[in-house]
Amino acid sequence: MLDSEDRVSTTIRIERATAADVPLIIALIRELAEYEHLAPQMSATEDVLRASLFGPRPAAEVLIAYANDEPAGMAIFFQNFSSFLGVAGLYLEDLFVRPVWRRHGIGRLLLKELAKIAVARGCGRVEWAVLDWNEPAIRFYKTLGARAMDEWTVFRLTGEPMRRLATAP
Repeated sequence: MLDSEDRVSTTIRIERATAADVPLIIALIRELAEYEHLAPQMSATEDVLRASLFGPRPAAEVLIAYANDEPAGMAIFFQNFSSFLGVAGLYLEDLFVRPVWRRHGIGRLLLKELAKIAVARGCGRVEWAVLDWNEPAIRFYKTLGARAMDEWTVFRLTGEPMRRLATAP
């Protein structure tokens, strides 16, 4: 754990990830998957991530937070669209701060940077999902003014059911 002297001298910076950051991004995703008890579901590789994030049609963007020069966390996001608002939005796929750096304002700074990007791009909103059991995250999001969309249920179609639908007559 950091002592108070370390906290005072910590400099936090947020940077946009580059292809050179793929090994770090995959490591942070693995840590997130372990934290969320979803490690068996993670199948991303560095090659897949490099192509998806930095190929000809990037599917998402990544912000990396550094505490001094140590990677402390990340935010992975992509553009979506609100037909009701008629404008784009940003969807925060993953927000992760390494345990040793939690409660240092890093998550807030990552979300602040994401909000700045959304405003600069003319987006109507920033959205994300949080696991029901993650009470610390839920409390944190509420302190920012975010509200739970309890009236919505998330659905997911993957794997064989997705392929079956895609090839159905």
